[in-house]
Amino acid sequence: MEIFAGFTAVQIAVALAAALGSAFVRGLTGFGMAILLVPVLALALPPVEAVVLANALSLMIGATEIRTLVRDAEPTAWAIGGLVVLTTPLGLWALSMTGKDVARLVIALIALSAFLAILLPRRGEGVPGPMVTGGVGLLSGLMTGYAGMPGPPVVPYYAGRELPRPTIKASMQLIFTIAATAGLASATWLAILRWELLVFALLMLPMIIGGNRLGARVSGRISDPVWRVTVGLILGGAAIGAFARLV
Repeated sequence: MEIFAGFTAVQIAVALAAALGSAFVRGLTGFGMAILLVPVLALALPPVEAVVLANALSLMIGATEIRTLVRDAEPTAWAIGGLVVLTTPLGLWALSMTGKDVARLVIALIALSAFLAILLPRRGEGVPGPMVTGGVGLLSGLMTGYAGMPGPPVVPYYAGRELPRPTIKASMQLIFTIAATAGLASATWLAILRWELLVFALLMLPMIIGGNRLGARVSGRISDPVWRVTVGLILGGAAIGAFARLV
C-alpha cells in the first residue's frame, strides 16, 4: 500500500534502515554510503530513483561538513571533482537508457571492482601522475551517473597510499559531495528528478546524520591498521551482498 508519493511502507522501511547503516559506515571509513545504499535502494526502487536519492543524501550530509572537507582534503580532490562534474551526465544518461535488471547487475559489478582495487599493493605518499589522477576522475564521474557510486576508483586512489587518515577521509568525501551535486544537476537536466525524491531524502536525513556521527565516533577509537582492514572488509561485504541480492 502506498503511503507517501508512490512509496510503500516496505520501501520506506528498507530505505531508512539502509540509510542508517550506510551512514555509519561513511562516518567510520570516510566512504561506503553510496556503495552500500544504492544496491539496497535499487531493490525497493527503480535504479534511476535509487541513484538520484543516494545523490541527494550524499549532498546533504556533505554540506554539513563542507568546512572540514575543504580544509583537510588533498588538492587532487579538486581536480578529480572537476572531471567528475564533466562525466557524470554521460553516466546518468546511460543509466536512463538501461533496463532495470542490467542496471542492477552493473551496480553489483561496480561494488566488486572497488573491493578488488583495494587489494592492490599499498603505495607511498606521493601523488600519482596526471594520467592516473585523470582516469580516476573520469571513471568516478561515469560511476556517479550510472550507479550513484563515485567511490570505486576514488577509495583505492587515497586509501591505497600512506596518507593521514583525516586527509584520506576529507579528500574522498569532498569528491563525493561534488559528485552528488553533479548527479542531481544532471538528473534535473535530464528531467528525471522528481520532487518527491527530495522530500524523501529530507525524511531520511536524520538517519544519515545520526549514523554518520556514530560511525565517526567509533573511527576515532580504532587504530590505523584496523581502520584499513575495515575498509577492505566493507568493500568485500558490499560486493558479496550486491551479488547475493541478484540471485
